Amino acid sequence: MQTIVIGHRNPDMDSICSAIGYAELKRLTGMPNVIAARAGSTNERIDFVLNKFGVESPMLVSDLHPRVADVMARDVISITVDSSIYEAVQVIELNQMRGLPVVGPNRECVGLLSAFKVLHHLFPPNGEAERARVVQASLAEITRTFGGHTLAGEACCKVEPYRLVVGAMSAESFEERLHRYHGGVVVIVGDREEIQLAAIRGKVRALVVTGGLPVSDAVYAAAAEHGVTIIGSPRDTATTMLLARGAANVEQKVETEYLSFAPDTLLADAREAAAASGQFVFPVIEDGRLVGILSKSDFIKTAARQLILVDHNELSQAVAGAGEVTIVEILDHHRLGGYASDTPILFWNNPVGSTSTIVAMCYRQRGIEIPKAIAGLLMAGLISDTLNLTSPTATPEDAEILRHLSAIASVDPATLATEIFSVGSPLLTMSPEQAVTADCKEFTEEGVRFSVAQIEELSFSHFRKKEKELSDALDRHCRANGYLFSALLVTDINTKTSILLVSGSKAFLDRIDYPRLGANQWELEGVVSRKKQLLPYLLGCLHGLERTE
Repeated sequence: MQTIVIGHRNPDMDSICSAIGYAELKRLTGMPNVIAARAGSTNERIDFVLNKFGVESPMLVSDLHPRVADVMARDVISITVDSSIYEAVQVIELNQMRGLPVVGPNRECVGLLSAFKVLHHLFPPNGEAERARVVQASLAEITRTFGGHTLAGEACCKVEPYRLVVGAMSAESFEERLHRYHGGVVVIVGDREEIQLAAIRGKVRALVVTGGLPVSDAVYAAAAEHGVTIIGSPRDTATTMLLARGAANVEQKVETEYLSFAPDTLLADAREAAAASGQFVFPVIEDGRLVGILSKSDFIKTAARQLILVDHNELSQAVAGAGEVTIVEILDHHRLGGYASDTPILFWNNPVGSTSTIVAMCYRQRGIEIPKAIAGLLMAGLISDTLNLTSPTATPEDAEILRHLSAIASVDPATLATEIFSVGSPLLTMSPEQAVTADCKEFTEEGVRFSVAQIEELSFSHFRKKEKELSDALDRHCRANGYLFSALLVTDINTKTSILLVSGSKAFLDRIDYPRLGANQWELEGVVSRKKQLLPYLLGCLHGLERTE
């Protein structure tokens, strides 16, 4: 079971750092196969911090919807296209299967062989009984199916049609019947010498003498004269005939039209397609090769992974597909988003300034020493989310934890804060479309969907140059996602003032009563926190809008 520790979509510093820190704690406390992941791209500030403390960026996991590869059987039991019906029966019986995939020399899937097709071959309906006497096989394969051995001549390996005939009648009747047949004939008979000689005179391809019975010198001599192969069978005539029919090549019985899936096919899509199909199994094909197999029972399996969410608890902000994976823990410091679990889980929601603070508390709670690099990362997450403790979200617990982390990492918080906020202005390094979605969260309130993004700058100088482009990009983002409104908070961390851009419902925009700077732009003096200051205000405007409708 793989455990993925992951933050929200469009991750910020705290989301990345807390995921890495908590995944490391899980490893240190004995949890196997745990990884830190991110649901979106990093930015220059995050990359700077990761490089500074020598930690690799978490693995990108952008979609967790279960896929065919998560539940398929990888050790595929199959047979090759040159196998016999007899071999297929052995494999089907040994593994108690309803059929088999048939593959070519390079593991390409040729088709499916069902147990029904095999049964139909071995026990044909009355109308097909005569035709069932003809098997497409090699004489060597026919011999092998009943455990026989060559007594005279050669049992060649060339595949061709052979008509199986039992010599269970008088010599006169047998010779008369033999004249009706053309092509390769294999006569199966006991120690009836007159039938044996009649078959040889009729120039059959091979004579199978059953029951392990001896063959006379006269028969050997006749066979040598007419070029007839003599094969001995240790079994009785009826059994030899039945087994010989199993020498037929499976290629004749393969269903070449079949439903298959690619490993990355969404499991829900595959399940829907399979429900309308009567197939017993579904090949999984990648680059033309058979890499897995799905039975209908596989569709009720769950992916062998579980999630730990950090820095969010609303599925609207989680990595795609999170709702279809078992969530076992949540660590967060935001509002409760109404997540409901089927079973009890560890849910720590603490109104401190950052999830990195909570992760550091977890180390302390477990009595685990925080590794130096992890302490540096958690410092960065805490500093970024609390604007180095100047945000109204900062608490005494954040300040105490920051001092603790600083001592472990041997890094001065003020110096680290200056380094972080001096790196890569988002408004300079990102396109307008990237800037309005880089640190963007989606919310749902009483059926209404909206988004709120935030950018932190050292001044508004870059914003003034790009405000028209940002406004247009925000409008496109709002309309593309069908939001009631989309907001972008641009924060000057030096003056502790923000500019709010909003696109969407005019009725909603009219509810905003901060000093207006333009048609969809307001000045929010002293507002720096999306979580604690802006979101509650926007929700108030939203509720007010609902009451007036």
